[in-house]
Amino acid sequence: MSKKLWSFIAVVLMLSMLVTACAPAAAPATQAPAQPAATTAPAQPAATTAPVATTAPAAGAFQIPDVEAGKFNVAMVLIGPHDDGGWSQSHYEGLKYLEQNMPDAHVAYVENVPEGTESEQVIRSLARKGFELIYTTSFGFMDPTMTVAEEFPDQTFIHISGYKSNSKNFGNLFGAMENMKYLAGMIAGSRAKQDGNPKVGYMATFPIPEELRLGNAFALGMAKTCPECKRDVRWINTWHDPVIEKEAAASLFDAGVQVVFTGADTPAPADVAMAKSKWGITYDYEGSCKAERCLTAPYWNWGPVYTKIAQGVKDKTYQPGWDYFDADSGGLGLYGFMEGQQLTKGMEDLPPADIQLVKDTLAQMLAGKFTRFDVFAGEIKDNAGNVVVPAGEKMQQSDLDQFPPGAEGLACKYCMYWWNQNVAAELPKLQ
Repeated sequence: MSKKLWSFIAVVLMLSMLVTACAPAAAPATQAPAQPAATTAPAQPAATTAPVATTAPAAGAFQIPDVEAGKFNVAMVLIGPHDDGGWSQSHYEGLKYLEQNMPDAHVAYVENVPEGTESEQVIRSLARKGFELIYTTSFGFMDPTMTVAEEFPDQTFIHISGYKSNSKNFGNLFGAMENMKYLAGMIAGSRAKQDGNPKVGYMATFPIPEELRLGNAFALGMAKTCPECKRDVRWINTWHDPVIEKEAAASLFDAGVQVVFTGADTPAPADVAMAKSKWGITYDYEGSCKAERCLTAPYWNWGPVYTKIAQGVKDKTYQPGWDYFDADSGGLGLYGFMEGQQLTKGMEDLPPADIQLVKDTLAQMLAGKFTRFDVFAGEIKDNAGNVVVPAGEKMQQSDLDQFPPGAEGLACKYCMYWWNQNVAAELPKLQ
């Protein structure tokens, strides 16, 4: 949502713990209490002019866009192509929304930027050009963004996912996609039960707390509509690889599952489901759920969030920190259930009580009455029969973000190293 990196895995393995990503993952966190993010905004209009695009003309070489005098200049760094149909496209659409809804804004982006040294060079080049606000949208951009932010204290840098902030000009931003995954799990369970095949599959990206968090949220939702359903897992170790994603989806379908959902970028589950006469759930981008066999898509609506932050930076009213928004921000969606949308073909014949459960829970989320912590309210048992969260208790942010024992000074009580009791898979091994 996530997006994303090997540097994270290396640090995590070394420290025997991880912290959230979404795009994702890393070393011990210094997570601070979440701040409320954006307010609900109207549906995203199409841009009349596209943001200035830059692409690598050759390996390791990037064309850096210019600022426009007299405008508030905003840049974005993307891990993948802006039209990937998933994570990067959701951010690109958010940037277009900002352009259309913030007066005197000039926006630009650089796409296909690898994590690591090259991303630091791109971010630094954008800062030197004079962009007042720079969004970096993959977990592995975290440390490079922090480094550049220290060099340019008068400009603002917002990193998506991750966990670091200097509370000055470098902020952390993410959202409670576990809410929408929980609802998508309800739909998957209902579909599998209706079809008489209580088997569901999950294509997980990297073995990080975020992927377990989102996978467990889905499993908890699935149990609401199909208590007998079981879920299998395939680790694909990529955020965006159409070939690998299709192969993993086919593997799960061939193993007998009825519905496949994904933590990666492409619409592969729905595309493969067409050939298998089964069902897929896509992710990240509202436009990813186009295939006839797509049940739904939990997706990001970054536009209202990005615009609110940009306006606050311009007005000097936004304080970068740890910004973790819930569904009432307008930054999250579930395809088929948001204003102006209709149920997909795969949901039309589901039991009305199940559809109403999704609608009622979503309404509570949008009203701020059901948050990410309510998704993880006890009693919760893992697939070894252990009580993970006792009745009457709820996981907190440090639990959602970290493998045990958590970071120094930010220990987690329950932590995110378990599979829900309806998941027929082993935990990823930590070293």
